Amino acid sequence: MTLFTTELWERFSYYGMRAILLYYLTDTVANGGLGIAERTGLALVSIYGTSVYLLSVVGGWLADRVIGARRATLYGGVVIAAGHVALALPAATASYVGIALVALGTGLLKPNVSSMVGELYARGDERRDSAFSIFYMGINIGSFAAPFLVGAARAWGGYHAGFLVAAVGMAIALVFFVAGGRYLGRAGGVAPNPVRPEERPALVRGLLVVLGGVVVVALVAALVSGGFTLTTFIDTMSYLAFIAPVAYFVIMYRSPKVTDAERPRVLAYIPLFVAAMLFWMIFEQAATTLAAFAANRTELSIVGVTISPEFFQSVNPLSIIVLAPVFAWIWSRTHDRPATATKFALGLALAAVSFLVMSAASAIIGDGLAPAWVLVVVYVIQTLGELCLSPVGLAATTLLAPRAFRNQAMAVWFLAPAAGQAITAQLISATEGTSDTVYFGGIGAVALVFALALLALSPWVTRHIRHADELESSAA
Repeated sequence: MTLFTTELWERFSYYGMRAILLYYLTDTVANGGLGIAERTGLALVSIYGTSVYLLSVVGGWLADRVIGARRATLYGGVVIAAGHVALALPAATASYVGIALVALGTGLLKPNVSSMVGELYARGDERRDSAFSIFYMGINIGSFAAPFLVGAARAWGGYHAGFLVAAVGMAIALVFFVAGGRYLGRAGGVAPNPVRPEERPALVRGLLVVLGGVVVVALVAALVSGGFTLTTFIDTMSYLAFIAPVAYFVIMYRSPKVTDAERPRVLAYIPLFVAAMLFWMIFEQAATTLAAFAANRTELSIVGVTISPEFFQSVNPLSIIVLAPVFAWIWSRTHDRPATATKFALGLALAAVSFLVMSAASAIIGDGLAPAWVLVVVYVIQTLGELCLSPVGLAATTLLAPRAFRNQAMAVWFLAPAAGQAITAQLISATEGTSDTVYFGGIGAVALVFALALLALSPWVTRHIRHADELESSAA
């Protein structure tokens, strides 16, 4: 209950802030916004998502090696709350500081509150799956309620009132987490793999190399953009999001700690990772291009009642609550068939279809407004894709990761949405001036081609996994 409530209110604050972030960045100063150009605002929100997932890798490492999951969650929550308070202040500088703090705090909290749920139960405890089901229901309840309440606060008192509601949500999460700490036992209390004294020199050298790499990437981005601007930051984070997964796969495949039996699994995971990256590229545009479409090109009056554009971001969590049990029943009845790669292909294909629907709707309405049901249908289609890809994604990641990298499997999975949103940021900049019809249609068509390619590769992926299992069995 402690972790359920903590995550419910943390997700409330996160999705509440995200629901109005684009509108705040791009609205006029007279209306209480920051007056940023829409394309820059879209790219910035995407890179904010990239930053959250990249920092989650760091947050997971700190919990594993230095401070433990419980302190990482607590510190992350405090930083998130401070970020929402900064966003509630009517000053542009405070807003940018707030966005950075929320990204940093979420990176600390996001991977670690989930890991503590697993620590509450022994590996063979039959309650484990039910506990995670309840926990994820908390995520979706918080995600569903946030756009309504934060949107209502924005309508009543402006953007900063909305951010203040998000801050209150995070404060409630912290209260429940601290008050319920005694029920968590030893879960997350210590770092499971603390840094040993003899490792410190190597870790310092590694940290300096990483920081040096970040500086080099930033300088390259500055050369490309012609100076140090907001675009430079967007490009820097994009390049890092592209470099990180490539580096991870090269290190895993070439590591002497990885056996010959495990290398086929690394190869088999690469097309799954690419599919996940493209899926999240589309799915996470709920807070960017789809949010802009909701505000600018959607009829918001239904039978005389005006709805806020934030409403549409509640469709996905509501659909998850309704459809997740159905999909769990389907996978149970089919004994988890089809194969993992086929499920990934189906999830990506559904995401692609959602954008093709957007393209068709944009073409049909022309300069008019789309009926509200169009976006509802798009979000439901994406939810169907999410249920095909996301629940099996982490399981596939932990299954295919080499034993030496098993504890870092979550980091690999987080790099997929990080890279996906970085692609979005670059696409938004590169397609400036194109119509919604061309933008959504082009992305949908390319994603559908990749989905069909993965479907064709599915037997190859399955053979590599089985081959690795056979090599491991013979070695044993």
